[in-house]
Amino acid sequence: MSKPKIAIIISSTRESRFADKPAQWLLAKAQERSEFDVELVDLRDFDLPFFDEVASNMWAPSQDPKAIAWQKKVAEFDGYIFLVAEYNRSITAALKNALDQAYVEWNKKPAAYVGYGSVGGARAIEQLRLINIELQMVPIRHGVHIGGSEFFTVWGGGKNEPMEAIEPAVGPSLKDLFDNLVWWTNTTKAAREA
Repeated sequence: MSKPKIAIIISSTRESRFADKPAQWLLAKAQERSEFDVELVDLRDFDLPFFDEVASNMWAPSQDPKAIAWQKKVAEFDGYIFLVAEYNRSITAALKNALDQAYVEWNKKPAAYVGYGSVGGARAIEQLRLINIELQMVPIRHGVHIGGSEFFTVWGGGKNEPMEAIEPAVGPSLKDLFDNLVWWTNTTKAAREA
């Protein structure tokens, strides 16, 4: 079995987003792991239209070339880490739209979560877990929640310290996330290939 490939998906597309800072930190930490290859996938790079197909691509092939390009990108991966910004107690509209633009490409693959914002993005992640279940994904239990004092330590509107400043608080959770993502990615990849 080939080495699994993991996508870190940046969920926010705003110009003033905070996501770039934790995304680069998360990518560097993931690259320290030898069990998988990792790629940063930025929703900004796909310019997806609002979902307007006749049905999910589970039932009918998509027609929009941008949706098809997105589906091909999603299909490249064996698992996903969603970098989740919490907007009004939920996920971003850009992420929901991106999830809806594919279906079969998400199936039987694990999803992990790193959230930030109010209560560490926990409310948004809970909603995202439900969406992932509907997409026949495997949400893993362990996640990273950057909230409260950790968020204000690294956020540009706060102390703006480097992400490494909060590693004592979030590092153990990140290790658990990676360890569990490796297990679930290998398990689901072997099952899909069989």
